[in-house]
Amino acid sequence: MERVKLIDSLRGLSLFGILLANMLIFQYGIWGKDEISYFSLSGMDTWAYKFIKIAVEGSFMPIFTFLFGYSLIKMVESLRNKEVKVRWHLIRRFILLITLGILHGTFLWEGDILAFYGFMGFFLLMFINRKKKTLIIWGVILFLLTSAMGYGILEETKEEVEKLSSYIVKTNDIYKNGTYEEIKHHRNTENPLVFEDKYFIFFIVILAPFMTAPLFLFGMAAAKGNLFTRPRMEQKWYKVGAILLPIGLALKSGSILLQENAWSAILLNLGAQLLSVGYISLFAILFTSFSNSIVFRSFESVGKLSLTNYISQSLICTTIFYGYGLGVFGDIGMLNSIILGLVIFAVQCLSSTLYLKKFRRGPLEIIMRIWTNFSWNGSVRKSRKLLKKRVELENTPV
Repeated sequence: MERVKLIDSLRGLSLFGILLANMLIFQYGIWGKDEISYFSLSGMDTWAYKFIKIAVEGSFMPIFTFLFGYSLIKMVESLRNKEVKVRWHLIRRFILLITLGILHGTFLWEGDILAFYGFMGFFLLMFINRKKKTLIIWGVILFLLTSAMGYGILEETKEEVEKLSSYIVKTNDIYKNGTYEEIKHHRNTENPLVFEDKYFIFFIVILAPFMTAPLFLFGMAAAKGNLFTRPRMEQKWYKVGAILLPIGLALKSGSILLQENAWSAILLNLGAQLLSVGYISLFAILFTSFSNSIVFRSFESVGKLSLTNYISQSLICTTIFYGYGLGVFGDIGMLNSIILGLVIFAVQCLSSTLYLKKFRRGPLEIIMRIWTNFSWNGSVRKSRKLLKKRVELENTPV
């Protein structure tokens, strides 16, 4: 499968945004990040927190989601050209993603996304043979429906508020001062949710794929239309998409800065995803003029090693914030955490660039290829049918 440079660069951009957004979770916990009143933020940190919530959180993960759908179709096309069984390759890939995600979430960090992407892969199998137009229609329908479902305000009971408060206080202490085993036990056994209704949990699990499907489907449609393969010829489309950037920022700002109301969740969901498309488009415009600059080549290098770099971010940040490392959980403030995120990503840019001068793929990318293609060298094994055809052609008299 021939790599698309702009797609690799976009993947690097998404990892940068994901790191900045995840700094909220690394420093305040997956539940504490939205209950920031439990932490003492200065005026500057409060504005930095609002900046991350508006400009970053929820708007870079959809980029990664879009790229997952895009790469899925490109992989399918490559496998079909080699005349091998596409679904078995994809199924093996999704199983490994789920396995890595479970290991990541269990032994390292609570914010894992790999397992979810693996499960979503099975959901997307029903769409891989659909036409581009069909994918866009389904994406638009699900986007509008799932956004509309956010209408209303979820009222928390006194019991839920008390349980969440107790959980956050306990998490702050354990994550800041606990040993590795204490933190792992807390992460895997404690739960602030008061969901006793099994049917409600089942409903949430069933609904999750549909809530996140639009960007996956739009990415698949973009791949079927070979978007991003001719950046200079496609600039008019990028400019149209870039219009969504200020619209997305305005919608998210209204949701986060104004008093919460029945429309807040709708504005947030619409704004987050429109902003994602705006970021993709603006980045593509800049890429057409500056693709050979050190910045964009660095993004490309990080993107080529996306799986390795994603796990590395967890290793680095948990070591910095958790008690078995430097133990600064909840202490350094938002502005400093943004600066720290910039430093970590800069190191990843440098290390990825140097690594790719000697090796073609990262360590986790190699494992992924070996398992997906079921071959020790990571290459796709040619089908017997294709090999037989080649032998017949070679032996055919001229």
